[in-house]
Amino acid sequence: MAAEVDTDKKQSVEISSTPAGYNANNLHPDHADDYLRENERWATEHDLRTLRRVGDRLPTAAFFVVLTEFCERFTYYGITGPFQNYIQNGYRMPGSNPGAINGGQHMATGLSNFFQFWCYLTPILGAIVADQWLGKFKTILIFSIIYIVGDLILTLTSIPMSIRHGGALPGLVIAMITIGLGTGGIKSNVSPMVAEQYGRYRPFVRTLKSGKEVLVDRELTVQSIFSWFYWAINVGGLSAIATTELESNVDFWPAFLLPTLMFVVCVAVFWLGRKKYVINKPTGSIVIKAYRIMTTGFRNFRKAKAENRQILNEDGARISWMEYAKPSLNVDGGPVEWDDKFVDELRTAMSACKIFLCYPVFWLCYGQMSNNMVSQSGQMNTGSVPNDIMQNIDPLCIIVLVPFFDRVIYPGFRRCGLELRPVTRITCGFLFAA
Repeated sequence: MAAEVDTDKKQSVEISSTPAGYNANNLHPDHADDYLRENERWATEHDLRTLRRVGDRLPTAAFFVVLTEFCERFTYYGITGPFQNYIQNGYRMPGSNPGAINGGQHMATGLSNFFQFWCYLTPILGAIVADQWLGKFKTILIFSIIYIVGDLILTLTSIPMSIRHGGALPGLVIAMITIGLGTGGIKSNVSPMVAEQYGRYRPFVRTLKSGKEVLVDRELTVQSIFSWFYWAINVGGLSAIATTELESNVDFWPAFLLPTLMFVVCVAVFWLGRKKYVINKPTGSIVIKAYRIMTTGFRNFRKAKAENRQILNEDGARISWMEYAKPSLNVDGGPVEWDDKFVDELRTAMSACKIFLCYPVFWLCYGQMSNNMVSQSGQMNTGSVPNDIMQNIDPLCIIVLVPFFDRVIYPGFRRCGLELRPVTRITCGFLFAA
């Protein structure tokens, strides 16, 4: 039975099920949400320094969220797989690849890039809606309905009658906007929600059947959850194999109908797991708070500069403009909803975002696989293989390599005393991609 637990009077967490092996007498003294099972004890400072770190068993609720993401990605990649041919080529033209709109490669690539851009922009809106008003669970459900509406528009406007009467292009554009909006509400909330399903925060020691003790680390557990989450995304990405075959051998409307039906399954799976989820209630959007801090800091900085009363730090250097938003400096004297620590954390986060400056170059190259390379393969002799099926080589490689890295490569480095941090992994990934 669901119970409400108020951990800090600011955020309430709904716990929908009691963990197996839970013992109320083994709660951590500093964190009431943490608990111990049989053959477990709290880690000491000595344990943290000496024991081998491992990940914990994944909670059932996390698998429901991962399965939901698999179905959503199945739908997304299933409908986008045939897009290049659908837009570029004419409908049932002799000696040509499958098509519908006959817009040429330029239009096909442009609309494809617009759709990807839109799908990566709308998560900002989805995150704000969830954190400020609805919470992640309700936001995902509501935006899923919007997603289904877009899928239905795309499917219905791709039937032969609609294509022949010019309904394919306007239907596609409306569907792109609608599906992109639905994607934004889901994409921005599914990944943080899956991490929230693991509710053990403090490190603890587990005694294995062999009698050996290991340190169970939350960071490694969440890392493992996201490895499987990413793996599920790419398994779902293989749906383009089925939809491009349907496009080539049957027609576009069944190619779009299959992902639409899968998304109905997606919503059903997500709803069935509702009693198992740990659901955090909305406490305010970090995006909105960060915006207010930056505008306050910049305004106070300009005011201090104009009045020639800029503040120096302990080393005698001028503090950064964002620090002028700290309540402790009391530059404008008005009340604020944040503290000095949050401003420092925001500065750290903004500094860490520098790594994302490399991403546009990577995604510019990566995106070619779903548009220009499809058009290029359409000019080659591919035999009976659809020209737009080639893009599925990427998810196939990822499906094989993610479990291998998660179970073999990364644990192997840890056993050798080497920890591959996220930036190191990203750097290695860029090098291999280059």
